Amino acid sequence: MAQLLDAGLQADRARLEEIIKRLHELTIRIGHDEMAQTVSDLRNRIFEPFMFVIVGEVKAGKSSFVNALLDTGEEIAKAAPQPMTDTIQQIIYGEERREVMVNPYLKKIFLPVDILQEIAIVDTPGTNTIVAHHQEITEQFIPASDLIVFVFEAKNPYRQSAWDFFQYIHGDWRKKTIFVLQQKDLATEDELSVNLGGVAEKAKQEGIEHPRVFAVSAKQEQEGMYGSGFGPLRQYIADNITGGKAPRLKLNNSVLTAQTINSRIADGLLLRRSQFEADTHFRQDIQQTLDEQVSQSNKQVDLMVENLLLTYDGITGQKLAELRSGLSMFGLVKRSVASTFGSTPSAKTWLENLARDLETDLNDKLRARLNDNVVDLAESIQQMVKTIDLKIRSSQTILSNDHEIFSSIAERRENVLRDLQDQFNRFVSKTENFTDEALFADRENLAPNLAAGGGIAALGVILMALSTLPVLDVTGGVLTTVGVIFAGFSTRGKRRRIVESFEQEIETGRGRLATELEDKLKVYISTLRRRIEANFGRFDEMLDREQKNLLILEGTHAEVDKELDELSQEI
Repeated sequence: MAQLLDAGLQADRARLEEIIKRLHELTIRIGHDEMAQTVSDLRNRIFEPFMFVIVGEVKAGKSSFVNALLDTGEEIAKAAPQPMTDTIQQIIYGEERREVMVNPYLKKIFLPVDILQEIAIVDTPGTNTIVAHHQEITEQFIPASDLIVFVFEAKNPYRQSAWDFFQYIHGDWRKKTIFVLQQKDLATEDELSVNLGGVAEKAKQEGIEHPRVFAVSAKQEQEGMYGSGFGPLRQYIADNITGGKAPRLKLNNSVLTAQTINSRIADGLLLRRSQFEADTHFRQDIQQTLDEQVSQSNKQVDLMVENLLLTYDGITGQKLAELRSGLSMFGLVKRSVASTFGSTPSAKTWLENLARDLETDLNDKLRARLNDNVVDLAESIQQMVKTIDLKIRSSQTILSNDHEIFSSIAERRENVLRDLQDQFNRFVSKTENFTDEALFADRENLAPNLAAGGGIAALGVILMALSTLPVLDVTGGVLTTVGVIFAGFSTRGKRRRIVESFEQEIETGRGRLATELEDKLKVYISTLRRRIEANFGRFDEMLDREQKNLLILEGTHAEVDKELDELSQEI
């Protein structure tokens, strides 16, 4: 082998080994043990001989074909009568003959045969075998192979299991493949001619542009008979593989295998990136829904306060007009004379009645108006919560949990999403998540009113409780002011002071009504938004972690892809 390995080839091998080392690190970071083992095996085999993998159905004559091809005069690959005892046999060069059982399914056979200095042969169980592990183990050899030799029965090369296995090899691994019709001595010339053409046509249909099909008879070859068909096959191997080309072909095939694995990672990363972008869009959609709801709810609060103030102004304006009229000199004299005969209340009683009427009108009409508006606000918030729940349930799944590479990532995402659904359901069902101590300070009897509801269903009751808050008691100052000033109301100045004080207290109450109601409701809406957002904590952590991991994985993949492409073009 030494004379076949020039310095350039050695440098290319070393370079490829370094690239595959990075690819191996990528598979480890991904966490795919099987792929990591495949890449590790590929790296270890860079300096090994060119590997033939012989595949085909049981009884297709694979072992006889191998024995005839090596032409050592002895049986190397044994054809077991019981497929259940069959094993993979890896036949490689050794200074002396010996056999090593690697495991119950793999045997290494070392032979001092010259051709094995350039090629190694793997004789596999049949593609139609029913023995457990056989196909699984056979498939582990395919990624490291350099040439697949598909052996068919010359009389019937159309068995489905063999072609199904070929689709796996060619479709997933794009391996160089040749086709051999073995036992041609058992077929007629017409059968052989038809089947050679049929296999070539079938291979074209499966994506082989220029299929190479050989008809051979291991029996005739081993008996030294002319026309066994091994001459053209050996010539093809000499021209394309063993004639000093094996190391370079081996290198090319290793590059191709690494590119195939990296390409499969790329396909998985595209799906993983798509899932991340869909999840990011979903999360942004939730935030946008919350932003829009907060904005809409705040506008509803502004409109609610505006409507309440219009009602407030109408009631207080009417009472102010009554006060001015009643405190005029004519009105007081008339009331004083009339009260002497008992037909009209005294001025003091009249003022007290006016203040009480004001309080009653404000409480009754403002509460009625507030409750009407609170219903709309509660329904709006309830609809927002239901919308978010629906969005969580209908979030898009792109990366399925049976993905060949990233199934663990998909399962982890599925668990996070399921936990989010469960947590949000629990959140929605608990009344305490929709109450606020600051909003309901001094309201000791609120809880019993919510007993019939629960969680989001209690929103209406919770918000309607605002109508009993002290913020609506704006007449206390008026009563106090009137009582203090009334003792000396007889002068005109005192009467004017009563009206001015009344106006001032009404204005103060107006501002307190607007400010406290607006502040309490907007703070409540903001608090509720934060509580809803808190349910997405674990989901947000997952997105942050996924973003960082994707950047690392995609960067490493891109670097490996670039280096493999450059090396492929150079060699």
